[in-house]
Amino acid sequence: MAFIVALTFSVAASANFPVLVLSMFWSGLTTRGAVLGGMIGLLMSVIMVVLSKAVWVQSFGFGSEIFPFAYPALFSVPAAFIFSWLFSITDNSESANAERAAYEAQSIRSETGLGAEGAASH
Repeated sequence: MAFIVALTFSVAASANFPVLVLSMFWSGLTTRGAVLGGMIGLLMSVIMVVLSKAVWVQSFGFGSEIFPFAYPALFSVPAAFIFSWLFSITDNSESANAERAAYEAQSIRSETGLGAEGAASH
């Protein structure tokens, strides 16, 4: 049971961790980079879990695993970081430029609370 929980966390970390870290600490992250990088991390981790011994051999009954490692996060998390960076730096749309320009104000507000004194109307 603990192994299945670890695989679940590995998949979640591959999709979420790179996007969260980059959105907090890198002003160049765009929506396109975040979405595509997170999707690549998610897909890579799920595919590697399916091709690992835990699923490919023990659940499906094949002779040997295709992906020889037990935890895919070692490969899928760096891939999500790299592709988030790649898709962000190649995004030159108007919305991407607006997102980059708004980073500093959002960072200051999120870290200090300045500008969040009143209630927001939605």
